[in-house]
Amino acid sequence: MDKIGRLRVFIQVAEVGSFIRASHILLMPKTTVSAAIQQLEHEMGARLFHRTTRKVQLTSDGELLLDKARSLLFDVNVLDTLFQQKNGPIGGRLTVDVPSRIARRIIVPALPDFFLQYPDIQLFLSASDRSIDLIQEGVDCVVRVGSLSDSSLVSQPLGRLSMVNCASPDYLRRYGTPEHTDQLDEHWVVGYAQPNLAGAETWQWEQEGQSVEKTLRSRVTVNNAENYIGCCLEGLGMIQNPRFDLQHHLDDGSLREILPQARPSAMSIALLYPHRRQRSARFTAFAEWFGRLIKPFCES
Repeated sequence: MDKIGRLRVFIQVAEVGSFIRASHILLMPKTTVSAAIQQLEHEMGARLFHRTTRKVQLTSDGELLLDKARSLLFDVNVLDTLFQQKNGPIGGRLTVDVPSRIARRIIVPALPDFFLQYPDIQLFLSASDRSIDLIQEGVDCVVRVGSLSDSSLVSQPLGRLSMVNCASPDYLRRYGTPEHTDQLDEHWVVGYAQPNLAGAETWQWEQEGQSVEKTLRSRVTVNNAENYIGCCLEGLGMIQNPRFDLQHHLDDGSLREILPQARPSAMSIALLYPHRRQRSARFTAFAEWFGRLIKPFCES
């Protein structure tokens, strides 16, 4: 491993604070990572990390080197691609974290097409709905839906996901089809509990350009989208959800749209990543591909 390679290892260890996590991200043995850092410390004549059994922390010399190393490797990456053809092969490892339903319903079915276009990219697709630390977990970018709270990340808006109100045919046979929002008190909803939501049984809709909320009765409350949709399919109540996740049920008749004149506000969807200067060709390729993929599910 040359010095540039050792600096890459050093930056990864510094960013995740762990030799083990860095070795997983870099796809190399922990012993190789440790040896690279030891050799770099010998070459620099300085100790770069405080090592304990629980964590690895930069020394003051390490912090100084980290800033210089990032700048140097950015320039190296620019040089590496200076004379490459714009349409040349794009490869390397890319780690992306997306909401689980977007992964299953939108991304996974389209991956064969992605790899036809970019056969040299190695994609690690993490599907979760939780907040994560991109640097600590070695993630290149995340896809998030709804309001964004982390201003330290760069946000690339992708659009606004269309929403729909639904119920099962069995539910509608038993309780009738609501024609107006003033009939909602006569109906049941499936509760959806998330930390960032005001209430598990809150029903929302747009009325004369304003967002309206109303708390309705519920027999069951869930905390994930799969069970939310599942309860609706079983006739346990009405739900509000992004259309992309229900379209196949609407098409086969297992769910029916209700109150189309009172849909919830569309939900923003965005791609988030740590720093603009860290955009690689593979990241740009994924961002453009996913942007095209999600567009049909967003409001025009």
